[in-house]
Amino acid sequence: MLLLLLGIIVLHVAVLVLLFVSTIVSQWIVGNGHATDLWQNCSTSSSGNVHHCFSSSPNEWLQSVQATMILSIIFSVLSLFLFFCQLFTLTKGGRFYITGIFQILAESNSSQMCSYWD
Repeated sequence: MLLLLLGIIVLHVAVLVLLFVSTIVSQWIVGNGHATDLWQNCSTSSSGNVHHCFSSSPNEWLQSVQATMILSIIFSVLSLFLFFCQLFTLTKGGRFYITGIFQILAESNSSQMCSYWD
C-alpha cells in the first residue's frame, strides 16, 4: 500500500513538472532566426546577437490554449494538495473521489489544448 501511495505522489509531481515545463519553455517552434512559443515570438538579426521579441498574436485559439494550460496547472496543484489532505483525513479504505475529479479536470484541459494544435 505504501508503494502505491508513493507511486501516486511521484505521478502527481511528474505531471506538475511536465505541465510547468511545457508552459514555460521558450522555444516551441524554431526556424531560421525565429523562435515561437506560447507567450511570445522572437527573432534574431542576421548577426545573431540582437533579439526582437513581441507578444504572441492575439488569435482566439492561442488565448484559449494559454487559458487551458493555466487551468491544467491550477487543477493539478489542487489535486496534489487535496490528495495530501485526504491522505491524512480519510478513514482506512476511503476513496479519493475529490482528488480524482480534479485530476480528470486537469487532464481534460490538457487534451483540449492538444486538440487545438492538431
